Amino acid sequence: MMDSPASLERRTDDEVGRGLSNANAVVDPSRRAEARPSADVRTVKTTCPYCGVGCGVLADVAGTGAVSVRGDPDHPANAGRLCSKGSALAETLSLDDRLLHPEVDGERATWDVALDHVARRFTQTIADHGPDAVAFYVSGQLLTEDYYVANKLMKGFIGSGNIDTNSRLCMASSVAGHKRAFGADTVPGTYADLEEADLVVLVGSNFAWCHPVLFQRMMAARETRGMRLVVIDPRRTPTAEQADLHLPIEADGDVALFNGLLRHLAGAAADSDYVEAHTTGLAEALAVTTGFDAPAVARATGLASADVATFYDLFAATERVVTVFSQGVNQSVCGTDKVNAIINCHLVTGRIGRPGMGPFSITGQPNAMGGREVGGLANQLAAHLDIDDPAHRDLVRGFWNAPRMATRGGLKAVDLFRAVADGRVKALWIIATNPVDSMPEADGVRDALACCPFVVCSDVIRDTDTTRLAHVLLPAAAWGEKDGTVTNSERCITRQRPFMAPPGDAKPDWWIVDQVASRMGFEAGFGFADAAEIFKEHASLSTVGNAGTRDFDIGGLTDLDRDDYERMAPVYWPIRAGETSGTRRFFADGQFFTPNRRARFIPTHVPKPRAIDPAYPLTLNTGRIRDQWHTMTRTGKSPRLSAHLPEPAVTLHPDDAREAGILHGTLAICESASGRMVGRAQISDDQTRGSVFVPMHWTDQFASAARVDALISGHTDPVSGQPASKMVRARVRPFPARWYGFAVTRQKLNGAGQDYWVSARVADGWQTELAGLEAIADWPTVAAVLLGATEAGARLITYDDPRSGHYRMAVLRAGRLYAVLFVAPRPVAVARAFVSSALTDALSEAEAFRLLAGRPGAGRIDRGDTICSCFQVGISQIRTAITVGGCTTVAEVGAALKAGTNCGSCRPEIQRILAGALQRA
Repeated sequence: MMDSPASLERRTDDEVGRGLSNANAVVDPSRRAEARPSADVRTVKTTCPYCGVGCGVLADVAGTGAVSVRGDPDHPANAGRLCSKGSALAETLSLDDRLLHPEVDGERATWDVALDHVARRFTQTIADHGPDAVAFYVSGQLLTEDYYVANKLMKGFIGSGNIDTNSRLCMASSVAGHKRAFGADTVPGTYADLEEADLVVLVGSNFAWCHPVLFQRMMAARETRGMRLVVIDPRRTPTAEQADLHLPIEADGDVALFNGLLRHLAGAAADSDYVEAHTTGLAEALAVTTGFDAPAVARATGLASADVATFYDLFAATERVVTVFSQGVNQSVCGTDKVNAIINCHLVTGRIGRPGMGPFSITGQPNAMGGREVGGLANQLAAHLDIDDPAHRDLVRGFWNAPRMATRGGLKAVDLFRAVADGRVKALWIIATNPVDSMPEADGVRDALACCPFVVCSDVIRDTDTTRLAHVLLPAAAWGEKDGTVTNSERCITRQRPFMAPPGDAKPDWWIVDQVASRMGFEAGFGFADAAEIFKEHASLSTVGNAGTRDFDIGGLTDLDRDDYERMAPVYWPIRAGETSGTRRFFADGQFFTPNRRARFIPTHVPKPRAIDPAYPLTLNTGRIRDQWHTMTRTGKSPRLSAHLPEPAVTLHPDDAREAGILHGTLAICESASGRMVGRAQISDDQTRGSVFVPMHWTDQFASAARVDALISGHTDPVSGQPASKMVRARVRPFPARWYGFAVTRQKLNGAGQDYWVSARVADGWQTELAGLEAIADWPTVAAVLLGATEAGARLITYDDPRSGHYRMAVLRAGRLYAVLFVAPRPVAVARAFVSSALTDALSEAEAFRLLAGRPGAGRIDRGDTICSCFQVGISQIRTAITVGGCTTVAEVGAALKAGTNCGSCRPEIQRILAGALQRA
């Protein structure tokens, strides 16, 4: 009942038993909650706007306008499954924080006034300072059609390469690695390969949390086929818990590990015929692996020599191997070399282009792949053409009839914002992203935007840390209102269809850019009527000068009329002219997209060890958590998505915490040479000694000091330009709080003036964690002001013990709880979910007293901290199902409570709780 804040991870660490045989059981599709629509409900097929899995979604719209969502059973990516975030999409459609009208200098404006102003300022900046004085920073949240129009305007008509995307932060190293090895940015395989493999190697990917639908597909295949799983990750994540072999590698040890594997495979499992017929450069790649036997690799990676040897033997002995890699590979100063080191191992064995084998890059954003198709990165052209190739530039120039074609690549993300800071870029348009929170050197980005002469933001949300710095705000259509296509990680193009009208003055992103282009004098190249017309042009460009020499070709879709486009089913590329379905796998014929049609082995170099700065002895690793997305502008609206981990955590190994004097559940300051943040200390053996993990999601909208990207330096991969967000020198120290507080309120608590606060949505209100550096002598007065209890009609119920430092106040209005505050000298020990649930019901004064005492009244259940977000099942309910209900397996818990039967991402946590309870029993 009296659980401490952020206690979930500690509890599950204490549930010491692991490895139950049933933990990998497949989620039963029949147990998923799919509310079938009634006859008066209109159902629209669309696509999830979250990760690169690209799940199909059915949006059911009632005659009243109410929306519910469920997985599309016919979509090839998810076959009806949705993760916790996708399942909660209908909870994110509110308008309370929407940007509904154009604004210029803080004043509402018409579209004509705002668009004319943007066009005039960009045109004048170009006239005065040249085309490179302007830039666009766009997003993998855009639809392909939006991306296409923005890229066309900047590179073909403004004449600069200065358009980059937040996809630079997640998959640029994969793009660069593919191009070096294959001659093109080609993802060879498909999701089906994960089900057909006999060995899956996950590198730098918490697959169970970040791509849970794919993880469940893979685990289902494991149940039926006995596939083995190796996870290479510094942390023991929920994914690593399911592995047959977990390799807790030191940060940036991947090149050494895979160089050693290449050396081992060359002697133990090389396909000499394949190498001879279809590749070049093996000798050069092997030359840099001399001396990389298992003991040497162990020393370079921090792994046990026996584990390295086991991994090498397993890889060599298994024909069907898929290596999946994500941000732990890409977000590194040697990310491109990591990608190529992995690809080298598949080339030397010929394990590519066939079922159940190959290297597989999993993207983080819903349309990162679509952005790559249209040249969304600064160093690309549309249709997978190269901006540095004069012949490719001529192809695009001729097709677009472009008056001022960019002749070189533009500024990549980190350099782009540095150029804003030093004045080289004087006008910047930010579309569908929040760089003040998501970019490295985030404080520097904020300062750069504050000094930039002209900043435009197209966004869905009125108030973000980035829109606060804009001179012009342009209201964009959101998911559910947008019309276009996205491409997922396996090259499947899917329609994202609208099922609601845009509110207020909101417009599609492509329309906004198109209008500005026309007002800048480029009407001849723009004036698109709709998304279908843009897609048709995009498809046509993919065929220009392409006789099978380029990988991206969707010529088979150029003849779609508007009705065909509206009905378009998911389709894989390439789909060439005359074809009705796309190719699922590349390279089965051993033909690549290099000039000689051979794949290239790339020598990859182990980075020199970085000197340890005694002032910053730890390695900071950042990443995602299960139920939140990017900077929480969408997922932060959902109470159930905020319930699992409602507060930013600073996760440390027990030894590091002990040395720093940090106790579990207290607050910790994490800082680097670039910045600082404050979060709740989580002490866990799952964290590698010498490292610290902090999630990336929190912003100034939700917390007082949790923008972790302020700590990330601007160091980038020299080939891809992708920042290194996984290896930053850092230190931790206690946050010297004199008091801690926890509040539940109907209105969002104004944390201004508090030294620490974090707010999260709950049903009918908000919960807020608080802490202060100075003691407060008069809590009754401070609490009344903080909770808004000074107005007439409020009934106050209080508990005050000045000697112990405990204070509690409940505020009732008209028989309902309006606000409640708990204050203590140490982290407040009260069950958060239980207290927040009191907002939803009528509450008598007697029940309010029991609430302050932390005891449930009649009929009120304390379900404990949320474990299963899909069905809102808490840890107390799971423990009761085990101890009282007799559940002994994850499947039995699912049958009793539904927990773990939808997306399955909570199954590892249920497994831990079960194992601990059974061991105690």
